[in-house]
Amino acid sequence: MDEHYFTADPSVPFKRLPLRAEVWGRSLELVSGSGVFSQGRLDPGTAVLFRETEPPVTDGPLLDLGCGYGVLATALALECPAAEVWAVDVNERALLLAAENAAAHGVDDRVRTALPGAVPDGLRFAELWSNPPIRIGKEALHTLLRTWLPRLAPGGRAVMVVGKNLGADSLQRWLTDEGWPTTRLASAKGFRVLESRAVG
Repeated sequence: MDEHYFTADPSVPFKRLPLRAEVWGRSLELVSGSGVFSQGRLDPGTAVLFRETEPPVTDGPLLDLGCGYGVLATALALECPAAEVWAVDVNERALLLAAENAAAHGVDDRVRTALPGAVPDGLRFAELWSNPPIRIGKEALHTLLRTWLPRLAPGGRAVMVVGKNLGADSLQRWLTDEGWPTTRLASAKGFRVLESRAVG
């Protein structure tokens, strides 16, 4: 049976794969792994996200939704030294790698890796950053976003990168129609960087 990176507990043998990622002017040495999204490399969408945005300036808390091996969570924690960063994923192997990468860069005291159900109910986020799992399907993606966008604090924002050919423009319209005013921050290499704002 084929497995995907959004499988909770992949059965494919676990092999760690190192990589180097350029993020907001920093060069990070990271470890990815089999059964986790974009093993052995920084995926093109996340690379566009880093190149086309400025890092946040906030005390948090911050959310890396669908964290994979934790490149966004680690970068956010390095850029926002007073912020707590939650790295959330359904893939337990991804959470293990995210925790290892945070520790390797000295930010494991502020990066909390968690399955979705383990995030405290009352916690509200200043910002949400994500390369969301578009391939789970439109209905599941909409459910995911309806779950997490309401957890933005008033005035907070979500920054997401989505492939144009995977429905970025229709997703932008849907987000705005759902009450999350969404603008396009950038368009590069077939990807859109979208910013959704929490109203109120």
